[in-house]
Amino acid sequence: MTRKVWFQVGVGVLLALLIIKYFIEIHWIFSPFVIILKAIFIPLLLGGVLYYVTEPIQRFLENRNWPRWASILTIVIGLIALVGGFGWIVGNPIAEQVNNLVKNIPMISASIQDAADYVFKNKDNFPPQLKDFIDNMANSMQHFAVVASKGIVSFLQSVVSVSLLAILIPFFFIFMLKDHEKFAPSVYKYFSGERREWVKKTLSEIDDVLRSYIQGQLQISFLLALIMFVGYLIIGLDYSLLLVIFAFFMNMIPFIGPWIAFTPALIVAIVQDPVLVIWVSVVTLVAQQIDSNFITPNVMGKTLDIHPLTVITVILAAGNIAGFIGIIIAVPFYAVVKVIASNIYDERNAIKKKATKSV
Repeated sequence: MTRKVWFQVGVGVLLALLIIKYFIEIHWIFSPFVIILKAIFIPLLLGGVLYYVTEPIQRFLENRNWPRWASILTIVIGLIALVGGFGWIVGNPIAEQVNNLVKNIPMISASIQDAADYVFKNKDNFPPQLKDFIDNMANSMQHFAVVASKGIVSFLQSVVSVSLLAILIPFFFIFMLKDHEKFAPSVYKYFSGERREWVKKTLSEIDDVLRSYIQGQLQISFLLALIMFVGYLIIGLDYSLLLVIFAFFMNMIPFIGPWIAFTPALIVAIVQDPVLVIWVSVVTLVAQQIDSNFITPNVMGKTLDIHPLTVITVILAAGNIAGFIGIIIAVPFYAVVKVIASNIYDERNAIKKKATKSV
């Protein structure tokens, strides 16, 4: 019986639960490490994103006999020039739209409040199903307001740490460019024989998955934001540049991100002109259709080989567990875990075949 797969899996699950149980009971031992991990997680994450974005440029330069220091210096100067040029081109329009938005916030809030008051005063005239929906929406909006206010407070409290991020992100980014070939050998050097080759292969596949996901998702986000910006300009939507910048970052979240970006655009359309709600919806729908039928299949292809339903489930679960950061890292984390599990399964089958042949 001990050789049965179900028995081995059951024992493995029980051992994992016991380890988690005792880990939770002695969590105070690991609290200093958790604090350190929280402090470096965001700069490490952003530094890793910058690394995967710029690593093809570094590889291109070094294939043409550029020394490592020259390629790194070129990339850093290029990024500074890119950010500076972007700020110089769109800085004034962004500042103007931000100022207009700040000035119009009282008017926008009043318009939303008037619409909400009208709905609540007349909800008794609506069908029962619609009345229940309005009550549920009211409760959801109250909960959202509480969460949003807490988020704003925490954001204002974290502004102080921006200077620290400005130091740590370039630090991690430059050292990743400088020593990225040393990471995998520093891990598989502790193994030998076939186990060493397995670890080496697994790390290589993890690197490929992360590179494909980050580079592909950034390209998709940029193209989607560009399509939406053109659409917003055509329909004459206010604050189009701010909305598109917000959409660019939200589009990095597969499937759910574009609909998160749709919400502020919908609110602006309602306040500016209710007819624009239709056109904003059309722009979003067209962008989604172009993305799902042309952009994503050609940019990402079948690289991750993850079903859309699995992606949505993973994102929702990660959001409940770890908030917005969990939503951001859910899909690549799942892809990494899938690579590791797949390689373990393949290795186990290979060992089983060898044992069967030897018998």
